[in-house]
Amino acid sequence: MAEYVIEGGRIGGIPDLYEELNRLFMSGEEWRLGASLDALDDLLYGGYGSLAEDDAVRVVWRDAARSRNALGVAETARWLRAKLAQPGMFRADDLQRQLDDVLAGAGTTYFDRVLEVFAGHPGVTLDLR
Repeated sequence: MAEYVIEGGRIGGIPDLYEELNRLFMSGEEWRLGASLDALDDLLYGGYGSLAEDDAVRVVWRDAARSRNALGVAETARWLRAKLAQPGMFRADDLQRQLDDVLAGAGTTYFDRVLEVFAGHPGVTLDLR
């Protein structure tokens, strides 16, 4: 089983997360993942990058608590507000509800969403440290 290590100390926000994922998984590719949960989901299905040949992998996320904070309420609110600023691109009522929930401490943070994406891939074991 191949092992990859996410260095959580390098993650200060959503763009940093995708820089780290590109560093780990896309070094042999001529293109990079965009900052998108859908892109992460596609990556974890395999077929390209470092995961092209791996059926089962282990991902160790060092300094996960730091990443949880960096991708927490403030960064999630920033991300949702950026989506709200693009009229017609997203369902504004749904995004506003998500923003209200996260600001009230009841919503899903970006870090939580990333964990949900990983959880959807049984061939990928995620080890938070």
